[in-house]
Amino acid sequence: MTQPISIGIVGYGNLGRGVEAAIRQNPDLRLEAIFTRRDPDKLEAGTQMVSINDIERYRGKIDVLILCGGSATDLPEQGPALAKLFHTVDSFDTHARIPEYYAEVDASSRAAGTVGVISTGWDPGLFSLNRLLAEAVLPEGSEFTFWGKGVSQGHSDAIRRVPGVKNGIQYTIPREEAVERVRSGENPELSTRDKHLRECYVVAEEGADREAIAETIRTMPNYFADYETVVHFVSEETLAAEHGAMPHGGHVLRSGRTGAGNTQIVEFSLKLDSNPEFTASVLVAYARAAYRLAQKGESGAHTVFDIPFGLLSPKSPEQLRKELL
Repeated sequence: MTQPISIGIVGYGNLGRGVEAAIRQNPDLRLEAIFTRRDPDKLEAGTQMVSINDIERYRGKIDVLILCGGSATDLPEQGPALAKLFHTVDSFDTHARIPEYYAEVDASSRAAGTVGVISTGWDPGLFSLNRLLAEAVLPEGSEFTFWGKGVSQGHSDAIRRVPGVKNGIQYTIPREEAVERVRSGENPELSTRDKHLRECYVVAEEGADREAIAETIRTMPNYFADYETVVHFVSEETLAAEHGAMPHGGHVLRSGRTGAGNTQIVEFSLKLDSNPEFTASVLVAYARAAYRLAQKGESGAHTVFDIPFGLLSPKSPEQLRKELL
């Protein structure tokens, strides 16, 4: 029997725990260690918890390292640094900074002879692939991406930083009328406000000015000011009971024309009970691909655009041709 691919996880938040669960569903992978900045002795997990300070000791023991930190501050530092030591996979999702991040990881991984797969997940990731495919097939057309209904972790964090807010969560909700206009082949011009609604559930601190909180949220630049934003005030018990999950999803559509003006619609959609668990499952599949690329002698940074789908599957090319083609 072929030796399982040895995986390390960096970070043990929601995404790291999702990767741990996903590895259990893939018999060709084996979890070697989870690396954390916290005290390993105070964390419970099904495998050895290791301080991030000791990660270099695992060179040669880990085939692929899956990086589960955040894109704001963790990955810009960890991605290039750890690509010097290991083959890596991450879910860097700050779209505007992907070219810059790619260049940094590429420089590190090429110098070290490692493979660094960046920006996997579902957006960027699977949604990116579907945007590319639809655009290539329908060069005359327009692309539309709708996110949700789902919890936006970044926007939820922004709510919780508003003075007077004890806790809160924000849902991004696509406007169904806008989605249907695209599906009908109308190819509409849609503003940011036309495409999405933002709905907030807020626990206010005792004695706080609720109207001031709501107004601060609704007018917050870069987060809520460009959208219709609805703010609901709820109790801590209601927030915990009714808004404790992390669902998400969305749609990528392209409306195009072919031949004598025939309308063609391409759509890809996701409906996720758990955003971090699904993202983790994508990371794990790309860890397998990273290992296979390394076995072929490749190095440098790679995106989902650079990796054949067949490398994601545990099945052989022969099986795939027979069973799925």
